[in-house]
Amino acid sequence: MHDALDLLRDFHFAQPFWLLGLLVPALLLLVPPTRRAEGRDVARLARYADAHLLPHLLRATPDTERPRRHLGLWSSLWVLGVLAMAGPRWDYTDLRVERPGDSLLVLMDVSASMRAADVRPNRLSRARQEVEDLLDRAAGVRVGLIAFASVAQVVAPITEDYETVRHLLPSLSPDLVRMQGSRPSAALDRAERVLAGQAPGTRHALVLLTDGDFVEEGLEVRAAALAAKGVTLHVLGVGSPEGATVPGASGEPVRGPEGAPVRSRLEEPRLEALARAGGGTYRRADYRDGDTRGVLRAIARSAGSGPGREHAYRVWEERYPLPLAGMAVLLVWGWRRVRAYTTPEAHGR
Repeated sequence: MHDALDLLRDFHFAQPFWLLGLLVPALLLLVPPTRRAEGRDVARLARYADAHLLPHLLRATPDTERPRRHLGLWSSLWVLGVLAMAGPRWDYTDLRVERPGDSLLVLMDVSASMRAADVRPNRLSRARQEVEDLLDRAAGVRVGLIAFASVAQVVAPITEDYETVRHLLPSLSPDLVRMQGSRPSAALDRAERVLAGQAPGTRHALVLLTDGDFVEEGLEVRAAALAAKGVTLHVLGVGSPEGATVPGASGEPVRGPEGAPVRSRLEEPRLEALARAGGGTYRRADYRDGDTRGVLRAIARSAGSGPGREHAYRVWEERYPLPLAGMAVLLVWGWRRVRAYTTPEAHGR
């Protein structure tokens, strides 16, 4: 008794507006079936009898039950079809699904200026160490990595497999870049495309690792547009304000058009303005872990990052196959009746 009451309480239709279709057979039943039957009989008998004999034949051989049976059959099929479309359901299972943790996408500058050795051993090695520190403390946060110079490439998609990201870090070098230069806008564009494929409701943050040795217009506007979409940009500056000469792949200094060695400096005012526009924080990278801890705290405050959270979902048992099975039975039964009626034996021929 208790199970029956639970069934009645849980029973409902997923798409109840389909139940309006039940009015169609109800309207057809208001039409007198004898008129429809006589119309069909007149059309059939007119091929075998003179017109003045038709009234006598119709009165002598009334057949009103067959049209009623046909109407009942098609009405039943219609009702079952409407019930199936309405989606009857009862019984359910409550599932608890863990929502993925929030996303942290690291944008790492690998342009030639990152070879400068104003921080030990050089800027690129320091940037790699910063990524390691982020991975060590980013518990519950999915991490991805984009390397950029003149173009940006996804090194590691957003993942919980930190070891894969660590394994790829040593391979990042300016030697991999055919065209030198630093374009953070390319990295921001690629990051936006990567984050667009994440699950709805996931909160995102970017960490830009660079020396600021670039000249691009509109970066602050671009960062502010991302912040308006909920993507916060934090910046870790790699290098020193004093700077250092930029070595080439062979170790010799890179020289400018006038033949003088190219010197690169950490452009902190530029990076601080970029972080403010992106709604994030700026810190200078050093060998201690206070810089990455500060960035992660800022990410936690602004984006609420942390381990995945559970959400409850109710999965209903769909019962539309039951009326569909009833339709199949009626169709087989109706086809047999029609075949029996239309065979010559049924008419005595």
